[in-house]
Amino acid sequence: MDRVAEKGIASHWQYKDVDKEKQPPQDRAREWLASINEMESAANSEEFMEHVKIDLFPDKVYVFTPKGDILRLPRGATCVDFAYAVHTDVGNKCVAAKIDRRRMPLRTRLKNGQTIEIITGKKAHPKPSWVNFVVTAKARYSIRQHLKNLRSSEAENLGKRLLDQAMRELGSSLRKVSRTRLRALLDDFGLNKASELYQQLGLGEKLAPVVARILLQAPKYEPADPGNLAPITIAGTEGMVVSYARCCHPIPGDTIMGYLSTGRGVVIHRDVCGNLSDFRKQPSKWIAVNWEENTDQEFSVEINVEAINKPGALAEVAAKIGDAGSNIEQVALDEQHGESIDLIFTTLVRDRTHLSNVIRGIRRMSNVSRVTRTCA
Repeated sequence: MDRVAEKGIASHWQYKDVDKEKQPPQDRAREWLASINEMESAANSEEFMEHVKIDLFPDKVYVFTPKGDILRLPRGATCVDFAYAVHTDVGNKCVAAKIDRRRMPLRTRLKNGQTIEIITGKKAHPKPSWVNFVVTAKARYSIRQHLKNLRSSEAENLGKRLLDQAMRELGSSLRKVSRTRLRALLDDFGLNKASELYQQLGLGEKLAPVVARILLQAPKYEPADPGNLAPITIAGTEGMVVSYARCCHPIPGDTIMGYLSTGRGVVIHRDVCGNLSDFRKQPSKWIAVNWEENTDQEFSVEINVEAINKPGALAEVAAKIGDAGSNIEQVALDEQHGESIDLIFTTLVRDRTHLSNVIRGIRRMSNVSRVTRTCA
């Protein structure tokens, strides 16, 4: 009689006339237990436990550390979220992850029952792009806090270099400035510490030549020719306060200039960049820079390839770029005209010599008619 009452004709009204959301908790619990009973008889033990965990905790995912400890994370959590759940230092230093002993991207979303191993590096640090896919508050806060501190530190170092450069042009140096004079300047600017001044200089919020003349009580500032200033050396590892203009994609070996952009720090341009005409109207914001010898970094560069429009043309050019030891970041179709097609490749190269090798290899292809480096 009990089974007939629960599952027979008499129970028809429960799903016919009653809204499921308005059912009493007892009825919904009874239905869930009935479905669990069906799954137990149809599925194996692993599948059964997986279904039960999903039903009991629909918004959570349970994963294991290599030592067998269980971590509970929000559904949709990634390897980076897991790393920060283990420890903030593990998250800040993570470079890769293994899921069930298989190497997987850090942005991979985790599933119940997986074992996660985080690989760290001593010189690693969080990437700004991580904020776009992490879901836990701890991971998001830790990433932003680290990047904020890193940016402040880099801005401070750059600002100090800029101020010292400007003072050397006036026949002095930062070391020769007395603490009393520096304190008076900070009070005039409403700043508490010298590090705050250096950060503002590094981020372009104040101009180093102007501050240098105030410190030395020199005559009114007149913009100097950037070409006559002692250049600042750029190694490509300056981080978040030195960036490379996407309009001209400078690489080691190019003649370059630095433009002090408010809030962004120094933006490096090629001296043949078409956008320099507007920037030259503000000579006080130009900084003389040059490349450090033997830079151990890769830089983005754009090359335009005009090739015969035929099946496999893109793959052939991409393979040739790979043969030259260059990694492709992006490919775009610029224009198609007749039997030809213009392809724009954004690739990574070490310097102008490496770029020349890439271009030389592409030019030797029979289906390529022209290869040029793009610039605004």
